[in-house]
Amino acid sequence: MNFKSNHNVVYSCKYHVVWCPRYRRSVLVRGVDERLKTLIHDVANERHVAVIELEVMPDHVHLLCEVDPQFGVHKFIKQVKGRSSRRLRQEFPWLKSRLPSLWTHSYFVSTVGGAPLAVITPYSANQKAV
Repeated sequence: MNFKSNHNVVYSCKYHVVWCPRYRRSVLVRGVDERLKTLIHDVANERHVAVIELEVMPDHVHLLCEVDPQFGVHKFIKQVKGRSSRRLRQEFPWLKSRLPSLWTHSYFVSTVGGAPLAVITPYSANQKAV
């Protein structure tokens, strides 16, 4: 098993996170999906979060990541949603006319400690086929 560490914690905290646009509208299309992936990777690199798997569907996002427990998955998701909402709405003005704000306030998060990554990774990666 691979462990990560910071100055005082050795950890292996992997999370499956799912969130969607307001009203579950299918707006993550026509280039928005690819730009969103770039923005998520940018925030992850800044915050030293490992993105294991990322899949953007037209109406929701699946993210499998490993986050430092002292930073917290909630802070990471808050930063991803905040930055991506601002940038995507600037770069794709048609999003402003479709939604009052891009993301819902909620999201789903589950630890993946109980299931092996060999099971979770293909599940997340194959969401487009479902």
